[in-house]
Amino acid sequence: MGSASPFTHEKSLRDSVSAEEWELRVTLAACYRLMARYGMTDLIYNHITARVPGPDHHFLINPYGLLYEEVTASSLYKIDLDGNVITQPDTPYGLNYAGFVIHSAVHAAREDAKCVIHTHTRAGVAVSAMKSGLMPISQHALRFFERIGYHDYEGPALNLDERERLVSNLGDKDVMLLRNHGTLAVGRSVPEAFNIAYFLECACRIQIDALSGGGEVHVPARAACEAVELSTRPDPANKHGVMDGMREWPAMLRLLDRTDPSYAV
Repeated sequence: MGSASPFTHEKSLRDSVSAEEWELRVTLAACYRLMARYGMTDLIYNHITARVPGPDHHFLINPYGLLYEEVTASSLYKIDLDGNVITQPDTPYGLNYAGFVIHSAVHAAREDAKCVIHTHTRAGVAVSAMKSGLMPISQHALRFFERIGYHDYEGPALNLDERERLVSNLGDKDVMLLRNHGTLAVGRSVPEAFNIAYFLECACRIQIDALSGGGEVHVPARAACEAVELSTRPDPANKHGVMDGMREWPAMLRLLDRTDPSYAV
């Protein structure tokens, strides 16, 4: 069960932004609630951002102090690529500078990066600390076969100079493991980014479970690995299943609406 935001009684931003931006705000707030529901949080830390449509490269990000289960459409900041606040929500909390550094780098470098999710989940950090990285030992993991970037740990992401190395290591990939730190998922929409983050987290948990058994793990033949990766790319011509997040998104919203619809305030 989610918890209503402590600021849902404050003024809504619905009438202060465009209809398109408001829809994006509601969708992003829903993503925060879903990440909380599926255990992909780290207290008040981590961040999910979504680029606001238009030429300005503005993006939405959470206040540094709210739990994910408290985030609402109106509590999100809108900032630019230099960290300037464009829209200030009615909240006493500021911004997480590390979140700005990481997300501004990806949004600036990748036109297709409409949503970026960064996590510090237990399984994600554990796999990021393994020399092997994410191993191709489950169907969940095979979706990302040879499509994962790796970025070496440089301490907390507080140095603007790190942005160049972050985007270089990410390249055109949708997933990156930040060594000894966590994970990064990039989507062409909020639903797709959530879908990627969810299945990446599943793959990491499965790997930890498999290795904890102490036995030798089985790695499928390369042809099988390639077949799964190709079959799960977000390609409209793919009849196996378009993994763009849109198929399950209405069900995810129904789940939230049954339990706590305050995300949409």
